[in-house]
Amino acid sequence: MGLTPTAGPPAAALAVDAGNSKTDVALVSADGTVLGSARGGGFRPPAVGAGRAVASLARTVARAARAAGLEARPGTPLAGHVSACLAGADLPREERELAERIGALGWGRTLRVANDTFAILRAGLPDDGSPRHGAAVVCGAGINCVGVAADGRVHRFPAVGRLSGDWGGGGGLAEEALWYAARAEDGRGGDTELARALPAHFGLPSMYALIEAFHLGDLPGGRRHELVPVLFTVATGGDAVARSLVHRQAEEIAVMASVALERLDLLGVPVPVVLGGGVVAARHPLLHDRLLTLLAERAPLATVRVVTAPPVLGAGLLALDRLEAGPAPCTRLRAHYAGRTARA
Repeated sequence: MGLTPTAGPPAAALAVDAGNSKTDVALVSADGTVLGSARGGGFRPPAVGAGRAVASLARTVARAARAAGLEARPGTPLAGHVSACLAGADLPREERELAERIGALGWGRTLRVANDTFAILRAGLPDDGSPRHGAAVVCGAGINCVGVAADGRVHRFPAVGRLSGDWGGGGGLAEEALWYAARAEDGRGGDTELARALPAHFGLPSMYALIEAFHLGDLPGGRRHELVPVLFTVATGGDAVARSLVHRQAEEIAVMASVALERLDLLGVPVPVVLGGGVVAARHPLLHDRLLTLLAERAPLATVRVVTAPPVLGAGLLALDRLEAGPAPCTRLRAHYAGRTARA
């Protein structure tokens, strides 16, 4: 039986990290204790519409509330503050629309909606507020970057895919690998081991068979993400095409981070660059080492930090910051997620 709060919200914060592939929600007390949590599916407003995306998020929030012994009821706040870091909140207009829809559900007394990249950045920054500046690049299903200066200035990219000049991420790398492999098999491009390794991963004899399987739905499109580890394996084996794709991904990450730092006048000061998302969190040597080299050239005072904890940690830390909870609750919240990974 759910508890009905009478003296105010039972939780200090409701932390939400809604990414393209999964959603994590946590109710957090003022001392940083996780009272209840839940995981849901991906959050894709551009694909399904903001209304359906928020409705799906609401079901995940309700499960987190039940895990905390609470009941999500209209008009009864679950938390003092809601920190919602969302994929698809790439433009100010999208942030406003999502904030309006989430705010109408009454989960908290105050609300901040931000892109999910901000959660990665906060998770990689210290809890005592030093420094308050930095840049974060997320390279998971997609790719995005945000930079924040100590005075509060922010630099962002639209990050809506190729339309806004983006390249890579897990989805982009899979598409590129398929493109080169298809052309290798039919003679329009040079040879690459990808033409054999990609279909073999699914037990298929050729790229033609793999193309047919994806095109006709015999293989669901969501399984394309499985091709990224295959790409890295082939690249490690010395295949020139595969290596060029991995190196280009490193270049794209380095460019985004260095441009964000440059626009915020941070290239000349010590600054953390936080990396998150499944592609970079794996620390594949071919990508990671190349990336470190490029960042050392373009941002020599930057310190690279890789966040492997679930990004909901960053959303929770942002909420505790908003509530001026202090370092101790942040330490407790970090301890809760210690040893867990974003995919766990």
